Amino acid sequence: MNRLLVILLIATIGLSACVSPKKVQEIKDDYAKSEEERKYLKTENQRLETENKEQFASIEQLEKAIKALADDTTSLGLDLRRKAKEYNRVNRLNDQLLKKQAESSQLSEAENRKLLYELQLAQEDLQAKEDALKQLERELNAKRDNLNELSAALSEREKRVKELEDLIAQKDAKVKALKDKVSDALLNFKDKGLTVEQGNGRIYVSLEAKLLFPSGSTTINPEGKPALVDLAKVLEKQENITVLVEGHTDIDAYRGSGQIKDNWDLSVMRATAVVKLMLDNSSLDPKMLTAAGRGEFMPVDPAKTAEAKAKNRRIEIILTPDLDQLFEILDKASAQE
Repeated sequence: MNRLLVILLIATIGLSACVSPKKVQEIKDDYAKSEEERKYLKTENQRLETENKEQFASIEQLEKAIKALADDTTSLGLDLRRKAKEYNRVNRLNDQLLKKQAESSQLSEAENRKLLYELQLAQEDLQAKEDALKQLERELNAKRDNLNELSAALSEREKRVKELEDLIAQKDAKVKALKDKVSDALLNFKDKGLTVEQGNGRIYVSLEAKLLFPSGSTTINPEGKPALVDLAKVLEKQENITVLVEGHTDIDAYRGSGQIKDNWDLSVMRATAVVKLMLDNSSLDPKMLTAAGRGEFMPVDPAKTAEAKAKNRRIEIILTPDLDQLFEILDKASAQE
């Protein structure tokens, strides 16, 4: 479909003697760039949402692991104290046996052997408990180290998630502030087929074709020109945004004559006319703007009624903020993992 659009666009411009081959190439390049940027932004938006979900899922897993380790550490601590108490008891028994041995020099040989045997058993039991106690201490230290590592990892992940959330909130706030400025600037046109909406981190300014163009024409009428000029004046003060101007038609076949052959041509040339008017009446950087034609293939109302067709004949101006800073944080997080 894109190749067809480019072929039609080249054919259309080729029929006009006042447009140079260089301009044709620039329009082709601008369209290709806008299509790539749209796909890229859509992909990156999905990647961002996926990354945010993965970060929250990872945090939940870490929190569960930390709780399990904390419970295990508590259990080991209790066992350690119990072993220490038993160790002290055996020590006291050993002391008593040694004392008793010293005092029993006059006891019979059988009693002495019994005492020595009990002493040996007590010493072996004491050694076993010492070994078990040391093993518990090693396990406890290992658990504690692991717990500290997990806590540090959790803190780092929470920090990255907080940075992402803060940056997204900042972007949303900037987009809302820009929407408010655009809405205020275009307030007088709200009842003339113009709407301003915010969604998916973008601002959508939709102008019905009747506000801008006579039927089948690509010449902007005097009634619609002030709306585009006011919008351009607002946007020239903004930084780090891109402006995509899309032309849309209804499903009725184009029946005019001349350079325009079909709805594709009509939508593209109307979008181009809007871009040129905005540039001619502001200090907007041409690199910020892209003109594109959608023909009848992206209707806002699929019905075939006169009202639906009127809605679908429109110019949509899509304002997208720069997401480079957000992508830098995601790239940095990916590099650290």
